[in-house]
Amino acid sequence: MNPMNYMAAGPEILLLCAALLIAMVDLWVTDPARRVTYYLTQLTLAAYAALHFVAFGQGGTQMALQGMFSADPMTHLLCAVSALAVFAVLLLSRPYAQARELLKGELFTLSLFMLLGVAIMVGATHFLAIYLGLELMSLSLYALVALRRDHAVSTEAAMKYFVLGALASGFLLYGLSMVYGATGSLHIDKVFAAVSSNTLNPGVMVFGLVFVVAGLAFKLGAAPFHMWVPDVYQGAPTAVTLLIGTAPKLAAFAISIRLLVEGLLGLAFDWQQMLLVLSVVSLIIGNIVAIAQTNIKRMLAYSTIAQMGFMLLGLASGVVDEGGLHRFNAYSSALFYAVTYVMTTIGSFAMVMLLARQGHEAEQLQDFAGLAQRSPWYALVMTLLMLSLAGIPPTVGFYAKMAVLQALVVTGQSLYIGIAVVAVVLSLIGAYYYLRVIKTMWFDAPVERQALQAPADVRALLSLNGIAVLALGILPGGLMAWCTQAIVKTLS
Repeated sequence: MNPMNYMAAGPEILLLCAALLIAMVDLWVTDPARRVTYYLTQLTLAAYAALHFVAFGQGGTQMALQGMFSADPMTHLLCAVSALAVFAVLLLSRPYAQARELLKGELFTLSLFMLLGVAIMVGATHFLAIYLGLELMSLSLYALVALRRDHAVSTEAAMKYFVLGALASGFLLYGLSMVYGATGSLHIDKVFAAVSSNTLNPGVMVFGLVFVVAGLAFKLGAAPFHMWVPDVYQGAPTAVTLLIGTAPKLAAFAISIRLLVEGLLGLAFDWQQMLLVLSVVSLIIGNIVAIAQTNIKRMLAYSTIAQMGFMLLGLASGVVDEGGLHRFNAYSSALFYAVTYVMTTIGSFAMVMLLARQGHEAEQLQDFAGLAQRSPWYALVMTLLMLSLAGIPPTVGFYAKMAVLQALVVTGQSLYIGIAVVAVVLSLIGAYYYLRVIKTMWFDAPVERQALQAPADVRALLSLNGIAVLALGILPGGLMAWCTQAIVKTLS
């Protein structure tokens, strides 16, 4: 493999060039609807996703940029899904953004740079590349949260996100510096070799590992490092909230795999315990605190905390059998969970934006009252999305949860079986606030009688999202096969 193979990073180079070009072109766009900028951005995202899907089908692994970037199956799958997620977010949020004077060139260019940061993180095999991608993604999101400069709540959310995000980045960077000091290398494969040699100072390594895991937990929004999630989800414009809840979660999953599994597997006994604690605490805080929320964006924020806890269970259970199929099964289940969570999140926040187009932010649970009487189809789509988040069959959320629980149970260890039981109980408790949304839509009297109106593309994509949640719940084999292929070929 040629470490200077720039073609392996061809999609990312295309994305960078397109983002710079679109930023320049937008200077001459006078159309308030930003049609030229919008279509160029969507074309770029579609081309970028297509390139990665083609490369994923070929199944090979190539190194690029002096071995700092790995174009392997996991990189291709997660980059393609991230691009499709950003494509869907921009399509669904366009009417919302235009009604609030947010449809500016910055929305599109910063989204592309955010995606570029995600891509660098997903494929990075070097500590500096990981940090470069992390900062590119984070700085773009800080600016997007503050896009409504005259809105006090958005500005406050941006400040909180910036301060806590900088703290999280500092945690991760400090942890990586400790690992570098102990191993003498910034390359993940060389770190793996050094850790496997058992000649390192275990105290220094574990000390650095604590900071690495804390930084990752911040980016995932796992408790007790979750304090930024509800405030930022509520304060940011809903379109930006949707961006934060999609592609960056996939990036955080990817660097967790890169750092913990590909680099620090020799310390699995230590980080496994940390992930188990983070996952259980996230499930408890996320599911219980969400019950008290009447603001649906805050409710979905605490739901995210609980969902990330469930995903971490899959990562933690993969180290029980390092050389067997169980390891691949556990990581594939976690990847499947992350991808399907992103799909469900897109539809959920899109419904919030759809209701908000009446001239106000539809952030309260009561805004969904009587939706079934106003627009039965949208109520049905939202019902499927809530059932999926709750993990109720036959939606894809049920299969995703079952796959993670199966990865825990098949270990045969009483600790994992006990945690699986706890996760099921907490999921049953959490089902309450999802079912409350469904009850509000179908049985409460409507606040407004006017049917929801949406452009044809928004209506089609939202409908497709709801149908996919149901279809993948009934026939999940194809997507799970992709996730398994990505994990097996990347980690083998």
